Amino acid sequence: MSTSISAEEIEEIRESFEKVDVDGNGYICASELGSLFTEVGCSMPGYQLRELLQKLDKNKDSRISLEEFTAIFQDLKEDCLAKGFRKALNKKDGIVNIGGTSEISSAGTQHSISEQERFAFANYINSSLEKDPDCESRLPIDPNTGALFKSLSDGIILCKLINLSVPDTIDERTINKKKLTPFTTQENLNLVLNSASAIGCQVVNIGAQDLKEGKPHLVLGLLWQIIKIGLFADIELSRNEAIAALLEEGESLEELMKLSPEELLLRWANFHLKKVGMSINNFSGDIKDSKAYFHLLEQIAPDGTKEDAPRVEIDMTGVYEKDLTKRAECMLKQADLLDCRQFVTAADVVSGHSKLNMAFVAMLFNKHPALTKPENQEWNLQSETREERTFRNWMNSLGVSPYVHHIYGDLTDAMVILQLYERIKVPVDWDYRVNHPPYKALVAHLKKIENCNYAVELGTEKAGFSLVGIAGQDLYDGNETLTLALVWQLMRRYTLNVLEDLGDGGECAGDDLIISWVNKTLAEAGKSSSIKSFKDKSIGTSLPVLDLIDTIQPESVNYELVKTEDLSDEDKLDNAKYAISMARKIGAKVYALPEDLVEINQKMVMTVFACLMGRGMKRV
Repeated sequence: MSTSISAEEIEEIRESFEKVDVDGNGYICASELGSLFTEVGCSMPGYQLRELLQKLDKNKDSRISLEEFTAIFQDLKEDCLAKGFRKALNKKDGIVNIGGTSEISSAGTQHSISEQERFAFANYINSSLEKDPDCESRLPIDPNTGALFKSLSDGIILCKLINLSVPDTIDERTINKKKLTPFTTQENLNLVLNSASAIGCQVVNIGAQDLKEGKPHLVLGLLWQIIKIGLFADIELSRNEAIAALLEEGESLEELMKLSPEELLLRWANFHLKKVGMSINNFSGDIKDSKAYFHLLEQIAPDGTKEDAPRVEIDMTGVYEKDLTKRAECMLKQADLLDCRQFVTAADVVSGHSKLNMAFVAMLFNKHPALTKPENQEWNLQSETREERTFRNWMNSLGVSPYVHHIYGDLTDAMVILQLYERIKVPVDWDYRVNHPPYKALVAHLKKIENCNYAVELGTEKAGFSLVGIAGQDLYDGNETLTLALVWQLMRRYTLNVLEDLGDGGECAGDDLIISWVNKTLAEAGKSSSIKSFKDKSIGTSLPVLDLIDTIQPESVNYELVKTEDLSDEDKLDNAKYAISMARKIGAKVYALPEDLVEINQKMVMTVFACLMGRGMKRV
């Protein structure tokens, strides 16, 4: 991304790209771009459109990626087309304009929000948290007004949603729930943003003040990320072996595992629709007439063969209703029988709102997958390790593209790794050294290996990493040990850059410096804790971490909640959960998990203390 584009505009670019990309394939073709210019009253002759494509379409595939689209945005930024361009985008999917500035950018900008998303998310929160005693005074949220943004401004509901999507991410004991002040509200919002980042949400362009002020476009963007992570959590082969039923002829299990949750959802819907001679290619245009939904509901409805799932009869007469909105309403009444009438209204179905329809289908999958694991098949499916999940969430929180679903399969062309180099301030020659996707089939493996070789070269020659024994071929092959070795060094450098940014020379900030700072800080505060290394046994109790947190922000730790003597494994984990959430609450962007402290995972322990050091050095 060009530095001339503000953080807010980057978010606008991403949203705009998704709206223009009506088929959701990740690219904009010439016809989509041309029709958009026509719509805004700035019809572009074919030859001009071709010239624009030729200039920006670097890989000559007649398609424009998000990166290439950014260049178009820049060209239009100060052009008379810009206003019309945004106006056209805002006609789609019930978009309304809002004005405002952000802490990130002082320039007045205009953003677009979706009324449908506001309505859907408010209803989702109402139904999901209605029984939570901490949310009673805040619910229900009126979905027809802007009440959603005010209700989230103290962070409590957002904390609850994060735990709903990824249980136990936030220790409930660290949430400020009563007699909130501006300071305790700020703590809650710090906890929200740092915890959201830890589960893989991109929060680079969002600040606590944005949430407190209820900036609609930023709040909706964060909400969708949190909800989506929860909806997609079980749409993964290693967590649901019945998904193996979706294997197609000649397809290997490894190929199926590489599919994203979105692709698996589409595969699942077509698996059932195939039984009635139907198929769909997307969750936008292909579902507008509700016919596919009717048949999908009929196929997945419980047939009564299972004791805990009584038979549900789907009334198909609504499929013959001529009015599309009335037909969609009939369909949603049937979905309600399956307890799945969430996220979409009849208008959302008819308009083909892809995001909300995808959420609707994910809900159908999660509650009624109607899949049976193939018999006589034994697979040794390895679940994602804790370390792999931590690294994957870290990468996604930085906004890499494409989104990383499977850490090894999604890094084989090194595109994500190269983006990570930029995040740690190592320049990447995108124009002359990087092969951009999509790759031509016959040379795809060669192009990917060239990228991987370049990634290793940058590590050894520019970043100063220790990559002995690691070659580009290892990254391309998805060698687990060697791939993680590189990713770890990227994450370590990213963490140490926090110290560099504070003027403490990140390049020199090694383990010894951090340990020395930790012990000195603890001693000056009169704390009895200290550590000899990142393998110190005392770290397993989390007491040094909690003491350091209480030193950085005095009286923040409630020691009545901390267990200190004759600790069982359960006690240690309880302390660790409290420590990790407290670190995030005081503003440290910690990606480590409680288990990392209990097991004294040296690598992740180092990141915890480095992040706390960065937070501590900001004190005035």
